[in-house]
Amino acid sequence: MKALFVHAHYDDYEFTAAGTFDLWRRRLGSGFCGRVLVCTDGAAGHHFRTRAETARVRLKEQRESARLGGYEFQLLRLRNGRVPREGCLELDRGFLAALWQAIRDFEPDYLFCPPLPADTLAGVHADHVAVAEAVRRVAYLINVPHAYTPEYPADERRSKPCRTPVILNTYDGYMFGANAYDFAVDVEDSFRLVARLTWCHQSQIAEWLPWVGRHRMEPPADFEAWEATLRARFACKQKELGIRGRRAVEVFTVTAWGEVPDPAQIVKDFPLMAQKASLGRMRRRLRLWRGEGPPNTSGLDT
Repeated sequence: MKALFVHAHYDDYEFTAAGTFDLWRRRLGSGFCGRVLVCTDGAAGHHFRTRAETARVRLKEQRESARLGGYEFQLLRLRNGRVPREGCLELDRGFLAALWQAIRDFEPDYLFCPPLPADTLAGVHADHVAVAEAVRRVAYLINVPHAYTPEYPADERRSKPCRTPVILNTYDGYMFGANAYDFAVDVEDSFRLVARLTWCHQSQIAEWLPWVGRHRMEPPADFEAWEATLRARFACKQKELGIRGRRAVEVFTVTAWGEVPDPAQIVKDFPLMAQKASLGRMRRRLRLWRGEGPPNTSGLDT
């Protein structure tokens, strides 16, 4: 299995999907390959470091997280070699082409990305929305080999099929109050690792996030203090979503942007599901999208 996490910033992965990737890695061993694709340079997220210094520090932090987490890390680069600027990500042809090429190069089975808000009253992070919209726009084009050959030349007389992944949306803390999910994965057994991976991002959790004020947090004095803060963040998310219990979970929504999966395959590939009450709704939606007609009311749909 190959899973690709596409998001805007260094540290977005750790807060939304790192536990699930770790569970897959434990379960499948060498049969699993996880990759994290970051789409901006990380230069804007600080208040006393220069842009250049911030970008260097955050890149180093992400690489350390990748080393500890056992996943591949890739920084998206445009055709000209530049990385898109943090804070002002644009849905232009260069960005879409680079994203298309990165997905085609990896050919994931599953692609995780941020959601698009349906509620116009919800807050957003501009970079998160840009990544979500970019993934949706290029999804159909993943198996269109000539879509961006002007930007990425190839032999247009010889093309091979490219796998179109199942595309899932993650939770987005900037959309507080407008998040939804199809299923939750119990990541309690990986929580300690998630805490260690997020702890790698010291320039954010100890410096920037407390200063900017958006996240209502104090600078953690040590790892134990940070672990408690992270636990509280998970609890806040789960309260927002109406998820009961104290075990940490990560939540996902299945889209029709890419391959529409068989609902049984989702249940098989995400074995540690929690909060299964909404699975029936997900199954009915996927079966309709797959053209299988109205589902029955027993068995998998209960």
